[in-house]
Amino acid sequence: MRTSGTVVLAMMMLVAVSAFGQQKILTLDEARNGALARNLNVIQAQNNVSAAQSSVLAAYGSYLPTISASGNWTRSQSDRPVSFQTVYVNGIPFSNVPVGGVSASNNFSASASLNFTIFDGLRREGQFSQAKSNATSSEMVSTRTKQSIIYAVESGYLNVLRDKQLVGVNEENLKRDNQQLERIVESNHVGAAAIADVYRQQAQVAADEVALIGVQTVLDKAKADLLALIGLDAGEDYVLADSTIATTITQADLDSTAGRYADLLQLRSRALDARPDVVSAREQLNAASSGVTVARSGYFPSISAFAGYGWNNDQIPGLTQNKNMDWGIGIRWNIFDGFQRELQLETSVAQERNAEINLKQTELGVSVDVRKALLDLESARKGFEASQKGLISATQDQRIAQERYNLGAGTLLDLLTASATLVNAQANQVNATYDYVTAKREVEYALGERTY
Repeated sequence: MRTSGTVVLAMMMLVAVSAFGQQKILTLDEARNGALARNLNVIQAQNNVSAAQSSVLAAYGSYLPTISASGNWTRSQSDRPVSFQTVYVNGIPFSNVPVGGVSASNNFSASASLNFTIFDGLRREGQFSQAKSNATSSEMVSTRTKQSIIYAVESGYLNVLRDKQLVGVNEENLKRDNQQLERIVESNHVGAAAIADVYRQQAQVAADEVALIGVQTVLDKAKADLLALIGLDAGEDYVLADSTIATTITQADLDSTAGRYADLLQLRSRALDARPDVVSAREQLNAASSGVTVARSGYFPSISAFAGYGWNNDQIPGLTQNKNMDWGIGIRWNIFDGFQRELQLETSVAQERNAEINLKQTELGVSVDVRKALLDLESARKGFEASQKGLISATQDQRIAQERYNLGAGTLLDLLTASATLVNAQANQVNATYDYVTAKREVEYALGERTY
């Protein structure tokens, strides 16, 4: 079993060395930039922004005149039976003149027209305002999507670093227990340790190997999920390393963070002003209000001006000889349309009310997000402080248990228990550290003040 533990460590080192030449360093900043460039949700949200901006351009165009031009060629042909008739020309009769047969004529025409809406019951004003609000809302949705993806990338990145340290804790534990196994086997050879202690330590080493394989698998899965979120090939070998991420937390850091996020009401107010989803909900309400204006325009007449210029002739060379021009002002009032105006107005009013409700729900959600983030931060702080005390205690207990066992005053079971407690304490400190770092980023995400 001692050889088995050595083989496991040797195999892991061999794999790491052989893959070193193919590994790529991936910093947190590179991970963020990669996600913004390749994540499909971000790309889709940006496409929606482009479409909404096109709607604004179209709404602006409703204030401009429309100009159109057309051209036509028409050929008419008739075929009648030929008959001989008397035809009078200037009062002089001509007998047996053939009348009928095939006759054809051409007509060429071209025209240009201009139309301009003078008043349409404020429909175009409402549509223009609605388009601008929808465009702003789409931009805010895109911004919040970026914030969500970045937060997910940061959380995933930190999770990989956490799992990487847990692998290190289990590797050290396996190494320590292998060394202990060697000492026990040697003691057994000289009669200073029972064979039962050898078997018990061999079982512990085997359990350590299984635990190491388990945490390594968790690490590999977490890295694959992160690479997929960024949009990278999960088959590539990346090494996550970023010196800018502080994993050493001091009491000064804890106190500074607690002071910065102490005022819940102020943080809530900041979030309501900064959160893109709140701004988007407000713009959706503005768009719905503009929709009511558009619906009410159906009760008013529309006034437009028009002008046209045309040419026609039976031959193209003489097309410009015959000209005509027309202009004027038209008014149209829809007196009754089968209650379609009423339906559109009621629908628009209902959409406005729903937009108001959606805004209130979004604001309530923001308050809950901020409150939960602060609770998670406080819980993470207390967990980190407790993990530090637990690690100090477990380290002392393991050292004492090792000395007692070496002196023959303690049992192997006591040493194994103390070692297991130490491993748990080390893992707890790793988890508590990254929980606290992640909790701080959760508060930043809840506030929504970071832009990309």
